Amino acid sequence: MPGSDFERRLEAAQAGDEGSFTELFRSLQPSLLRYLRTVGGALADDVAAETWVSVVKGLGRFRGDESKWKAWVFTIARARLVDARRRAARTPVPVDTDVVLEGSVATDDVAGTVEDMFSTEAALALIGQLPEQQAEVILLRFVGGLDVGQTARALGKRPGAVRVASHRALRRLAELLGKDVHRPEREGVTHRPPRTVRR
Repeated sequence: MPGSDFERRLEAAQAGDEGSFTELFRSLQPSLLRYLRTVGGALADDVAAETWVSVVKGLGRFRGDESKWKAWVFTIARARLVDARRRAARTPVPVDTDVVLEGSVATDDVAGTVEDMFSTEAALALIGQLPEQQAEVILLRFVGGLDVGQTARALGKRPGAVRVASHRALRRLAELLGKDVHRPEREGVTHRPPRTVRR
């Protein structure tokens, strides 16, 4: 049975085919940059370049499907970001909190709304207002497309901690968006309806 398009591209890239590697790069680079620009600020472009250098170096050893490929690349990106922050010896760039999301449609499905908005700068700035760990969880889950286990491995956390961070982040985003969330948590964390936030 012939392999998937991804498997064929990966095999060709590992054999040295530049065109196949370029396809793999283009399929992941936009979401990788959205993740890095939100959590890494000015470091993002350099970190992305370092990530792909590391990917090229380790490409021949990689084994797995497309889901594992995404998890592998995002894990490398996070490690390179940590390295870059250490080298820069500075705190993350603050995000402008005067973000106004006009015309947002009210919905009970905050996770779905967040996912739909990820292509906009305003949405990424909104995510940037979350505590760093929560922002990374949301970005890895919704931008990177990683599952709970993959996100936990990328962050060096337990799956339960990722679920809790995701739950808290979605509730905080609901508050920032002015929404009242009444839905079961997708990752199995149940919760009471949030209290009204006084502004």
